This record gives sequence, C-alpha cells and structure tokens, in this order.
Amino acid sequence: MELKRGQVVFSNAGRDQGKFAVVLEDDGVYAVICDGARRTLEAPKKKKHIHLSKTLSFLSEEEMRSDRAIKKALRRFCEHE
Repeated sequence: MELKRGQVVFSNAGRDQGKFAVVLEDDGVYAVICDGARRTLEAPKKKKHIHLSKTLSFLSEEEMRSDRAIKKALRRFCEHE
C-alpha cells in the first residue's frame, strides 16, 4: 500500500484503533502518522501499513501546519463515523 504525505488514514489496530490521523511520511512499510492530539508533530507515531486503512481524502499543507490545525481538520472525519 502506498501512502502519500497529507493522506488521511484510519487506524485498525493499537491504542489509537478507530481514530483518524494524517500521514507525514511513508517509507513503503511504515507510515509516520499524526493526529494533533495524542500524537503530535513533535512526537508522531510510526505504524505499519497493515494496521492502517487509507481514505481518499488529503489535508493541505496549510491544514498540516500545526497540531491544532490537524486536530481541527480531522474533526470533520470523526463527525461522519
């Protein structure tokens, strides 16, 4: 699975199961994700692709400028659950 910077993903396993996050970087096996709350830009989570479901949505660089902006942008995905 190939993930791109800014892509919104859904966590299928782990403590963050059932939550949305955004991909900061991807190396082919692992994705570095951030949700702006528990996992901040300063302390992102490295997670295997098998534990993530990708969505077709992307956040802009402007929406990824700070933890607060990421949390606000991801809120719209949580409302649709």
